[in-house]
This record gives sequence, C-alpha cells and structure tokens, in this order.
Amino acid sequence: MSDALYNILIKGGSWQTILGGLWVTIQISVASLALGTLLGAAVCLLRMSRSKILSTSARIYISIIRGSPVLMLLMLLFYGVLAGSGLKPLTVAIVTFSLHTAAHVAELIRASILALDHGQVEAARTLGFSRWQAFRLIALPQIVRIASPVYQSTIVNLIQWTSVVGYVTITDLTRVINNTASRTMEPLLTITIGMLIYLALSYVVYGIFALTDRRANDEHH
Repeated sequence: MSDALYNILIKGGSWQTILGGLWVTIQISVASLALGTLLGAAVCLLRMSRSKILSTSARIYISIIRGSPVLMLLMLLFYGVLAGSGLKPLTVAIVTFSLHTAAHVAELIRASILALDHGQVEAARTLGFSRWQAFRLIALPQIVRIASPVYQSTIVNLIQWTSVVGYVTITDLTRVINNTASRTMEPLLTITIGMLIYLALSYVVYGIFALTDRRANDEHH
C-alpha cells in the first residue's frame, strides 16, 4: 500500500501534477459560478418580465440548457460554435459552465421569489420604505435563505460537472487522476483518491455555507 501511495502521490512530482489539476478545476468552478450566478439573475428577470417575447426567450433558453447534457454543450461550443474564435479551451469551458449554471440559477431565483412572503414587502412599503430598501432589507434576505440549500447543491454539482473538461484537452483533476491511474496501474486506489478530493471540495462548500448561516444567526440574535 505504501509503495502504491508513493507512486501515485509522490514519485516524479505527482503531487504537483495533482495540485495543478485541482487548481484548474477550482478556476473553472469559481469563474463559472460567479458568471453563471450573475447571468442567471439576468435570465430570471427576463423570465419574469411582462414582455411575452423576453419571457418566452428566457423560458426557451432555460429549457434547452437544463435539458441538454453539459458534455454535449461543451463539445458543441468547443468543436462547433466557438471552434474558430481563437479562445483557449479553459475559456470555452468557463463559458459553457457559466451558461449551464445560469439556467439552473435562474429557475432557483425565480422559485425563491415566488415563495417569498410578499406581504412583508408590502407592509414595509406602507411604513415608508423605498422600493429598494424594501427589497434589500426585507425581500433579499428571505430570497437568500430560501435559495441557499439548493444553491449549495448547484455549486457541488458544478464542481462535479467540470470533470468532463478533459474531452476538450483540458488537464483538470479528473484527467490527472485518469493519467496517474494509467501510469501507476493502480486504478482502484488512484480513482478512490480522486473521489476523496472531490468529496473534500464538496464539504468545503457545505462548510462555508454552514459558517455563513451560523454567523447570520448570531447576528440575528
């Protein structure tokens, strides 16, 4: 076991290669989450617009993206739509996952808004709050609270989705693990280590949200 772990994690600077792949995964995940969340908020506004054209366009976008495998979307953009754009594979991956995340975030935000207690917002308006103050102080905290559990899962899913970027020549964590398994001829142990790393990333996400919730509760009390 010790020899196998040495070959997988240490020999020939393997740990540096694994960290490099992990860093690529984190880069894609963080950038796609930030851009996807902003784009998702914009799509949600269009989806809830009174304009039938804008609302229908947003609904079609959400339906197509959410119903398509993320790998197929990645290959479509990399080998088709953006093939002659000169964009680096990493950039194309970020664009892909941003678009994919946006569709999920848009529906998440919309569902949270629909679940909002609008009576509290109306009460704040009657007490003299401006529309912005009522949204920022009353509506937004409730939307965040409602959306938080599903948003956590969206982030974890995004991290897992990025495991397909090796299909477009990007050396992420999954591809590094696959290459290491082939080199060491220890697929079971190597893949298990890879899964543990992904699991650790997921629990980092859950931990961040748990700390944020605890801090919010402390401030509330």
